Amino acid sequence: MVTIIVIAVIVIVLIAFITMYNNLVTLKNRVKNAWAQIDVQLTRRHDLIPNLVETVKGYATHERSTLEGVIAARNAAMSATTTADQIKAENALTGALRQLFALAESYPELKANTNFADLQKQLTDTEDKLSYARQSYNDCVMAFDNAIEQFPSNIIANMFSANFPRAEMYDAPVESEAAPQVKF
Repeated sequence: MVTIIVIAVIVIVLIAFITMYNNLVTLKNRVKNAWAQIDVQLTRRHDLIPNLVETVKGYATHERSTLEGVIAARNAAMSATTTADQIKAENALTGALRQLFALAESYPELKANTNFADLQKQLTDTEDKLSYARQSYNDCVMAFDNAIEQFPSNIIANMFSANFPRAEMYDAPVESEAAPQVKF
């Protein structure tokens, strides 16, 4: 009788272990999937920017530093290799794009250009989708990080720490939310 109880306890513990491990794998994969959704929107954003810059160039030739800043920020964002570097570069790109749109406010004929208006609308739609994807990613990161910190799944996460590293939130810096200054 004691043998049966011991075997039952071992089986229950083993099933709990397997269930918690599989839950951690599922949460880790959700984080990866959520980042992939962000990456799709970032790629679209990166593809739209050169067309937008070219359209603005025709109207704002003396605003070279703003245009060069957008291109430099885009190139930095595209070459970022780690999640942390990509988050930082994308936040810098967001600030550069805000300056570009503020610049466009100074050129009524540019604002009236249908190509510019279409590109601006597409980029705005992409930014909206990107915002949603960031929120979804952060929700997945929070669920995953909670699971690797909460008892008893933290025991399994620590046993297999190479498989379950903490994920990083995608936080927009406060300065990217501020309106850019336009000076004449």
